[in-house]
Amino acid sequence: MSEPTSRPSWDVYFMDIAHVVARRSNCCSRKVAALIIKDKRIISTGYNGTPRGTANCDEGGCARCWARIHGGETAGSGTVQAGMQLEECTCSHGEENAIVQASYHGVSIKGATLYTTFSPCLMCAKMCINSGITEIIFAAEYPLNDTAGRLLEEAGVTLRKL
Repeated sequence: MSEPTSRPSWDVYFMDIAHVVARRSNCCSRKVAALIIKDKRIISTGYNGTPRGTANCDEGGCARCWARIHGGETAGSGTVQAGMQLEECTCSHGEENAIVQASYHGVSIKGATLYTTFSPCLMCAKMCINSGITEIIFAAEYPLNDTAGRLLEEAGVTLRKL
């Protein structure tokens, strides 16, 4: 008779799935994914990458990613550093895509929990607040999240690191 296996907690279960979803990302800089969960059921997933129907990052679809993997140069822009030239990035974030996918399919996410591989940026924090997400659970801290964290707290959205 074999030893019983330990079951992962719901948090670990959903975060493990988020890490698998992140592998679908076509972003060359950082692979991020998010799941939206309601009543212990996955209702939407998203990963970062270029918009539907456009060229992927590694195909030149995002000038910023293309520059990072091809010597740091874009036409006239110089070296691309982390956190810089974000206006050149055409990728949608994992959280953004999970929220948009729920909307696209007509699924309400009011009162849902979002699991994400990185804490949300300010834009994604605002989207989470306005879409009715009540809790965000993340695996790693995104470097630019101080303002996002303060805003989530003010809005009453629980933010916790797993």
